[in-house]
Amino acid sequence: MGTGIIVLASLYLLQRLLMPKYVSDVVEGALIAEYYGEEKDHDVIFIGDCEVYENFSPAVLWQDFGINSYIRGSAQQLIWQSYYLLEDTLRYEKPQAVIFNVLAMQYDEPQREAYNRMTLEGMRWSWSKVDAIRASMTQEEHLLDYVFPLLRYHSRWSELGVEDVRYMFDTPGVSHNGYYMRVDVKPAENVPEGRILADYRFGENAWTYLDKITALCRENEIRLILVKAPSLYPYWYDQWEEQIEEYAAQNDLLYINFLELVEETGLDFATDTYDAGLHLNLSGAEKITGYLGEVLRQEACLADRRGEEHLSRVWEDKTEAYEQEKERQYADLEKAGQ
Repeated sequence: MGTGIIVLASLYLLQRLLMPKYVSDVVEGALIAEYYGEEKDHDVIFIGDCEVYENFSPAVLWQDFGINSYIRGSAQQLIWQSYYLLEDTLRYEKPQAVIFNVLAMQYDEPQREAYNRMTLEGMRWSWSKVDAIRASMTQEEHLLDYVFPLLRYHSRWSELGVEDVRYMFDTPGVSHNGYYMRVDVKPAENVPEGRILADYRFGENAWTYLDKITALCRENEIRLILVKAPSLYPYWYDQWEEQIEEYAAQNDLLYINFLELVEETGLDFATDTYDAGLHLNLSGAEKITGYLGEVLRQEACLADRRGEEHLSRVWEDKTEAYEQEKERQYADLEKAGQ
């Protein structure tokens, strides 16, 4: 018995050591897990890919509107992953509104293991996680490798560094309620046009999971809002836009395409993006979040909660951390001469 316990404990420690920590490199892989350390009292939950976690700022929703929100976003989050993340979220809380970014509708089948792991490994174990893994695995992947990540990462020995030891059991936060901050600027220039597609119709699997998200929100009396973030690339086709507009109308859903609201939001792609139009930087994210906050207040009738003593204290600490990181990133830019 004693020997068996020692072996199991050793394997567990080895697994913790070898798993990626997502602290200094590919920090997006840490986003999903951070949610579980939060108090579960959010008015709004965002689900989706990088077009949510890099383009919307929960701090602005709180500071300007008293809306408590969290972004459950991850890199190339596929729509079935968004569905199971929402299902998982409802185990802990029931928000008044859910915001889903529709870019993921372009994918109808599993894509890449690396992105799968950045979403799925951060989820706590539940049937939602099991279903998400089964729906997401490529042909080369195996469920057992997710149950026992040591089977997948046993060859990481040559990549281990100081952070792998330091953060075996606890990692520092990399986001602000799921928002990944960048303040640097790289103007959008010579943005490529979309290539011609053989078929512009979204796939059956994608539609099935959008229906499931819609139904799950209705069952729980949650207001579902569809958005298209104002990223210039990947290209958003007119044919895709027409399908989403039609779906929103048929299902009585609010749909906001921020690509059509550049003037209203004040976006300037010469200053408000850090990677030439793929994602917004801090100034861009704060602009479109300000617009979204007005929509949430008027259309979703979300109350201003800044008068709640406990929540206000929680957000005092969050706001301080947000402002400190902002100052640090600007200072780093200045040192770099940018």
